[in-house]
Amino acid sequence: MAELNVYDELAWRGLIEQTTSTEMSGLLGGPKLTCYIGFDPTADSLHVGSLLQILLLVRMQQAGHRVIALLGGATGVIGDPSGKSEERSLLDLERVQHNVAGIRAQLEQFLCVSHSGSSSIVDAPTGAALIVNNHDWLGAQSLLGFLRDTGKHFSVNMMMNRDSVRTRMTEREQGISFTEFSYILLQAHDFLHLYDTYGCTLQLGGSDQLGNILGGIELIRRRRSVHAYGLTSPLLTTSDGKKLGKTEKGAVWLDARRTSPYQFFQYWVRSEDCDVIKLVRMLTMRGREEVEALEGQVRDSPHLREAQKLLARDMTALVHGKAAMVEAEKAGLALFGQSQAESLAGLSEPVLLDVMSEAPSSEEIGLDYETGVELVQLLVKTGLCKSKGAARKDVDGGGIYVNNQRVRDSGYKLTLADALHGRFIVLRKGKKDFFLVKLLR
Repeated sequence: MAELNVYDELAWRGLIEQTTSTEMSGLLGGPKLTCYIGFDPTADSLHVGSLLQILLLVRMQQAGHRVIALLGGATGVIGDPSGKSEERSLLDLERVQHNVAGIRAQLEQFLCVSHSGSSSIVDAPTGAALIVNNHDWLGAQSLLGFLRDTGKHFSVNMMMNRDSVRTRMTEREQGISFTEFSYILLQAHDFLHLYDTYGCTLQLGGSDQLGNILGGIELIRRRRSVHAYGLTSPLLTTSDGKKLGKTEKGAVWLDARRTSPYQFFQYWVRSEDCDVIKLVRMLTMRGREEVEALEGQVRDSPHLREAQKLLARDMTALVHGKAAMVEAEKAGLALFGQSQAESLAGLSEPVLLDVMSEAPSSEEIGLDYETGVELVQLLVKTGLCKSKGAARKDVDGGGIYVNNQRVRDSGYKLTLADALHGRFIVLRKGKKDFFLVKLLR
């Protein structure tokens, strides 16, 4: 089997924004090289926007290149000004190191990492990735040594022309602090250190990192008389220009404690038709023919939302595992499925509460569910129907569901037998109006 030139793979997937060399295709198709991507530990979990960069490393590793994930245990204390309109709140070292540990654990789920104890990717098993923390070398770096060996190779004029600096200088009264201004030098020093230690000659990153990458390339050229390279990918955005993973409720995290597998699954299911094929192409491991066939399905039968379902399955299984993906899909079908056979009864209590987390709810006291409570009475009490007359009409018309099962008897009485896990009843009117009743006995 011919070895894969990962450049061609990245190109058709739309993952190449800029390269620093016209020879990049030949470089990635030639002898195996070592590359790295940096991850900023602003939280103890990465989010959906980081997936593209993680998967870039995965694709490079699968193509046989050696990959390094750099965790910014030192630079995270400083803060990268790239893409930021205001000064970051500084994190203390203890918080940053806590965040580093969380992100390291996440990266190890995606990358084939050596656990042999080797400190060098060169000595690690073939194809193994290395996860390193720049605090290990920057933390011991003296100020005078840094200014002499790194700072002297950067002109202030050049640094002022960087977009990340110039924007802050012109749009804010206080400009940019020297702390964040120095970030360019620190990242360049990282690239030089990785070159010296591991022979790393390629830095990957988002398009907003080009200036920082160029700084590292120039420092390596000046200090080592060696050509290093950079390749950037587009930032993940939706068709309306919003960053992927940003919702009204905040970021969509990779940590299940922050964003549950069900919420994660539903995020992808809600992808717009105009975005979904791009996301499948950029984020999944599906092959070119399969993606093109899926594109045809979206064009011809968008109402089936097959691409969204595939994307949700693939991404949830990738991040949370197949079992969590199956449970998340089952929960979605139970809530939104069209068949009456699909019920909420098969969901565990934590998943049920997660599924119903955005629905209004109330705790019912004083209603006798042992002898039975009139459904129409509860529909009015929960506000799903305005009056008993309206409730009877909705029930008789087939528009009322109990635990996702249609009820057509307006005289129906709810008992403990209807309660999920002995204490929950889910009422639904039509397709989208839900209410969670919590029984207190």
